[in-house]
This record gives sequence, structure tokens and C-alpha cells, in this order.
Amino acid sequence: MTARAFLNVETSLTGRRWIGPSAEEDRLAEAMAQQTHLPLALCHTLVKRGVPPDEAAAYLQPALRDLLPDPLTLRDMGPAAARFLKALKGREAIAVFADYDVDGGASAALLLVWLRAMGHQATLYIPDRIDEGYGPNVPAMQALAERHRLIICVDCGTLSHEPIAAAVAAGADVIVLDHHLGAETLPPALAVVNPNRQDEDGGLGHLCAASVVFLMLVEANRQLRADAVQGPDLMALLDLVALATVADVAPLIGVNRALVRQGLKIMAQRRRPGLRALADVARMDQAPNTYSLGFLLGPRVNAGGRIGAADLGARLLITEDEAEARALADRLDELNTERREIEMRVREAAMAQAEARGLDAPLVWAAGEGWHPGVVGIVASRLKEATNRPAVVIGLDGGIGKGSGRSISGVDLGASVHRLADEGLLIKGGGHRMAAGLTVDAAQLEAAMARLSDLLARQGAGSAGPADLRLDGLLMPGAADRDLVERLEEAGPFGASSPAPRFAFAAMATSARRIGESHLRLSFGDGMGPKLDAVAFGAFEGPLGPALLEGGHQRFHLAGKLELNQWNGRTKVQLRLEDAARA
Repeated sequence: MTARAFLNVETSLTGRRWIGPSAEEDRLAEAMAQQTHLPLALCHTLVKRGVPPDEAAAYLQPALRDLLPDPLTLRDMGPAAARFLKALKGREAIAVFADYDVDGGASAALLLVWLRAMGHQATLYIPDRIDEGYGPNVPAMQALAERHRLIICVDCGTLSHEPIAAAVAAGADVIVLDHHLGAETLPPALAVVNPNRQDEDGGLGHLCAASVVFLMLVEANRQLRADAVQGPDLMALLDLVALATVADVAPLIGVNRALVRQGLKIMAQRRRPGLRALADVARMDQAPNTYSLGFLLGPRVNAGGRIGAADLGARLLITEDEAEARALADRLDELNTERREIEMRVREAAMAQAEARGLDAPLVWAAGEGWHPGVVGIVASRLKEATNRPAVVIGLDGGIGKGSGRSISGVDLGASVHRLADEGLLIKGGGHRMAAGLTVDAAQLEAAMARLSDLLARQGAGSAGPADLRLDGLLMPGAADRDLVERLEEAGPFGASSPAPRFAFAAMATSARRIGESHLRLSFGDGMGPKLDAVAFGAFEGPLGPALLEGGHQRFHLAGKLELNQWNGRTKVQLRLEDAARA
């Protein structure tokens, strides 16, 4: 039996059905509020996360020291840290081979900054996305092995059997610090530290590569202390871990919550020249949060690997030179603008193709000749967000397609892509639960996507309606004050697998005005208390903006996320408006 639509909104202005808390969730939230004296709205948020009343206090104040796992619970961690320290003590030449995204760049920066603090310089190598593709390749690994005794592959390498074998044959030891799904056999590296190895229990499978690197540095510091040597300050590196965790869309659960929360505090101190310069060029005018990491800083760090020089982002994160930091930040900002223009063209074509194919299948996908490989992942994210289904977008060139996919909560895309590669439908493919990459022969494209759709359907993809908007509850404008918003933020940070709470306001009188080309400002109230402000970015790109602007005396149900808007030294509560329906 289908649950009754929340506030009876079967079809909102954006075509979505509103789903509110279940009767059981309402009961549990009421009980928690009585037992803990926490605001009812916060209790709803905690209930949705499965937090019982007796664990609420600890959940709201996650302590890294309590949640950080023992690094040695990961296989090969001991040998990896020992070989790393041996190279340091012996002043061996070390190379860091990193992926070209934020997670790879931050992972490399962690190692290079740590080594620099210990008086040792290492070589950074990041492959070109177009010329070399993802992960280690034989020529690059052979060349590095000729000049380095130790090669550390970060955010890549778990499936790179042949390139790692080539490096080993050339006389180098290789350590892999990764989080992508592993195969049944591992490459011939000295150590493969990866929570998503087949022989791991999956308990730390939500870690990004930078967190795996951080854990190795924790173990390295521990081994140094055993020799009465003081290692670098690891807490000062958590801004890099937080950036990678959010940008790589790692689930903000368990230790990830604590890593990101502490990392945001470190980032707010603005000590790292590269991130300080990037925040300035992105015009960040308030303390960093997961939005600024995911939508302001992350895309700019990524821009070099997508359409520019692959190592720009990592170099920005590593530099100690203020002038270099400003120059790199400016260049990445320019590349990010260029990337947005390329993305818009590909997104329009991909959405048109996906709509023609149908948006109600378990998998939404599109492929096009000449689509830039640097933007297909972002476009896949846009398709996923628009349809609430896993999405794959592929750029074709010379009969070969290189694509990227993004998944939804509860559907493991990486495992399915890996299976397709095993079955021979892909030239290669891999990834993790929420994101994957693949290479496919154009002649196999239709068969591969049909098979992937079938595998994802078995995990439940396509069963949730694309129009569902899930709400944590109902609020009156007078209850949405600064204290409530600050208490709600204690349940954060919010992001993948831990969405920010979303509330509805029923039958509101509204006053709207347009801002620029596509944004909407709104003031609303119930006539009995203070009014609230709301903002809806991109509202005029769809039906939401015109309907509210022309609403007249019509009352509307409003839905969105509460936030604190800081401007000119003042802090006000506002609603980030996502949807509305006529009351």
C-alpha cells in the first residue's frame, strides 16, 4: 500500500510526490524528544539516521579519537608503513603516482606534505586523462621505476596488474593505497592497502583514498614514536582529508563524519596557501562547509585533471609559496569556467538522448561522439540527480567509448561495472559503490548498457520514483530560528548517505522576486509570526520560479533545507527552497 503523500502533495510544481516521516518515525522522534529534551525537528533527523536516544549525545559530538580505526585492521598496512619509513630513513627516491581527481590530488598532497615536514622531497606523477587514462600504465611505471626505489600509487592501482609488474621487474617496490573495488587477485605490489579488497570485511569500505593514506600516516607516526621520533602533526592535514571525502562523494557516516567535521575546523583556520587562495578566487565569504567543499573548492581542484594540466590541483594543495598558490588558483578558476561551458553542451545533448530513451529504466545512460572525457562524470551526476537513478555518460572516439557513472544510495555501481568487465562486455571498468569508470568498444555499447541495467535492477535501481521528495517533517516559520539551525547542524556534516534535513512549511503566504537570470528570492509567513526568507537557485530554469513569481494571493506549501546566511556581518536563517506546491 502506497503511503499517503505528505500534505497531500501528489504532484508538486516540479512534478514530485512528497513523502514525509512514517507513523513509526513520528512515534520514535516524539519519544526521543521526551527522553533527551532535544528539539523535535532534530529528533526526526536522528531517527532517520537510525540513532537511538541513548546514542544521540555521542552522535551529535563525534570524536575522532573514538571513531578512528586502528590502521592495522587493514590488510598490508603494517608492511606498507614500514616500507614507507624505510625509504624515508634511507633517503630513497620516492615517487607518488596519483589519480587526477580531488581524492587523488589530496592523497598525493598528504604524502608529499608529510615527507616534506620530515625533510624529504618526493616526485609527483599524475597521468593525463586523455593521453594516458585512469591509473598506472606500463610506460609511466617503468620510467618511474628507473629513477625511484619506491612508488606509491594513491587512489588507483588495485587493478593495475601489468603496470605494477613492470615497475617491480624494473627494480622498484610498489605500495598501493586505494579504495576502489578489488578483483579476486591483487597486483604484485609489496602492499595493497584497500578497504574494498575482496578479502576485507567491508567495515571501512566507505573510506576514500585520502582517508586510507591518512591511516597509513597514523601508523607511520606510531612506528616513529616507538623509535622515539616525533612525526608531523596529522591533525593539520585533515583539511585535505575532508576535501577529498566530500569531493569524492564518500558516505558521511562513521569515521568520515568525524574526519570531515574536524577537517572543516582546520580549513577555517586558512593555513594552507593553496586552499586559502582557492577560497578567495571562489569568493567564499563564510566558514567552509560541505557545500563549499563539494561545489566551490572541489570542482576547481578537479578542473586541471578534467580539461587542463593533470597535476595543477595537486600542486595547488602542496605549495607553500603564496604567489604560486594565487597563480594556480587563478588558472584552475579559469579552467573551471571553461569546464562548465563544455559540461553544459554535453549535458543538454545527454539529457535529450536519455529522455528519448526513457528515464524510468533502472539505468539512465547516454553516449556521444566527441564528448569530452573530462566532463562525462559531472554530466552523469546531473542525470542521476534529475532521475533518481544510476547514470552513465560515455564519450565516443574512434570506436572506443570512455565513460563515467554515478549511483544512488543503496545501489553498488562499482561492483556491477566490475562484473561487466569480468564478463567481457567492457574493455575495462571499476570503481566503488557511488562512482565508476569504464572503457567499452562502441560495438558492445548497447549490450553492455542493457546488461548493466539488468544488474542494477536486481539491486533495486528504478524502484524509487524519480519524483519522490523526502521530508523530515513540518515546521512553522517561528520555529525555524538560529538556535534550531545550529542544533540541526550538530547532526552533520551533511552529504552523501547523510542528507541535510528537509522540512515543509504549509500554506504559506509568499512574496517573490527574481534575481538575475534564473534565481528566486522569497519571503514567506503564516500571518501569525515572523517571516522567513528563502532562496531558490536556478528556479527559472524550470516551473518553480514562474509559478511563485506569478502566484499573487495564492498560498503555497514550501519545502527545502534550513541554513544560516551570513552577509555584511549579519547572520539570518533562510530556507534553501527546493520545491513548492499550491496549497
